[in-house]
Amino acid sequence: MDPHLRDLRYFVAVAEELHFTNAAQRLHIAQPTLSRQIRQLERQLDVVLFDRNQRSVALTVAGKELLEGARKILELWEVTNVSLQEAGEVLRVGIQSALGRGLLNDLESASGHRLALHAASWTDASSGLGGRQADLALVWLPLPDPNRYRWQVLRTEPRWVLLPENHALADNETIEFTDLLDEPFIALPSEAGAVRDFWLGNDARNGRQAKIGAEAATPEDKLEAVSLGLGICLLAENNVPMYRWPGLTARPVNGLAPCELAVAWRADDSRPTILEFAGRAVDGGFSATSSH
Repeated sequence: MDPHLRDLRYFVAVAEELHFTNAAQRLHIAQPTLSRQIRQLERQLDVVLFDRNQRSVALTVAGKELLEGARKILELWEVTNVSLQEAGEVLRVGIQSALGRGLLNDLESASGHRLALHAASWTDASSGLGGRQADLALVWLPLPDPNRYRWQVLRTEPRWVLLPENHALADNETIEFTDLLDEPFIALPSEAGAVRDFWLGNDARNGRQAKIGAEAATPEDKLEAVSLGLGICLLAENNVPMYRWPGLTARPVNGLAPCELAVAWRADDSRPTILEFAGRAVDGGFSATSSH
């Protein structure tokens, strides 16, 4: 019968400590148990691994040979075990709103990992990262408390405006943001923080306060509010098709910086799988769609 990995770990501990009691303490097992396992290993291999007397323990020539090989075997197993754990690891991906749920298959293909969806509310600007319900998240920048997070931008695109078809500016091919400054806007919940400000266009208002016609906690709420004439809202260009609705139209807006869709993770999460996921998503030119 071949030795088990456990037997090799026991042997390496004794070989490095050259003291059975110390090795047993290091392994958190009883010293008699360790001595019995080493004797059994010697019988299995039909060699003497240690020269023992009442005062000292020393490796034999066979013991020195086994120590070199055992260390290599254990090191290789550790590397293999990490790879196995990562291959079987399920990464939780935070996505805001149900409109993003169709992304999961595309994300799995791009990343090579098994993924589970965490559907986050617009009240959670970190899409589950802050509360550790998600390992990664698809988010529109900016993130709240950016020192807590790391991210890779997946896509940059213009901001558009969603407004009723009977709006005075609806016939324009493009709309200047300066023409929208006095319009009431449909805002994200206040908990969204910096993201709420961004989708109100506050970065281009030069300190001018946005008029809030209503707040929307879901895409459906946003569509209904615009349909009722409570206000207009900004959208990412690639999200425009998701907001098609009778009586509504969307137009590109001049005078606004583009929006950035990113894959984000916590700054204190240094797992190789997290960094690999982000790298594959970016290198693969992953074209994702979220919603705001």
